[in-house]
Amino acid sequence: MSLKDRLSELEKCLKKFEEVLSLEKDDVVRDSAIKRFELCFELSWKTLKDFLTEEGILCRSPKSCLKEAFSMGLIQDEDEWLSILEDRNLSVHTYDEALAEELYNRLPDHLKAMKNLAKAIKSFK
Repeated sequence: MSLKDRLSELEKCLKKFEEVLSLEKDDVVRDSAIKRFELCFELSWKTLKDFLTEEGILCRSPKSCLKEAFSMGLIQDEDEWLSILEDRNLSVHTYDEALAEELYNRLPDHLKAMKNLAKAIKSFK
């Protein structure tokens, strides 16, 4: 998949993530939003990886790609993105009602960071 195609898929996914966050919250909406977050995170880091590859930078994991993005100025707050990565790992590997509630409350900030990354990649060249 080309970077352009991957970026287009990311933008579609982010729009769906934003839509689910605009709905009145109940358990189904919360769980759907968390799943959308997971999908958007995966597309975000894979889009970032594709972008970095085009720039001649090899990264193999989300964490290494995020560090490269920070050093290039594509992301402004490395700690924020490491927190997003941690939330993604927790949401995928653990399910707990209290954790789901805490994570849901952080999702609007995560969405904003992912939208900013997509925008930065799109306007970099």
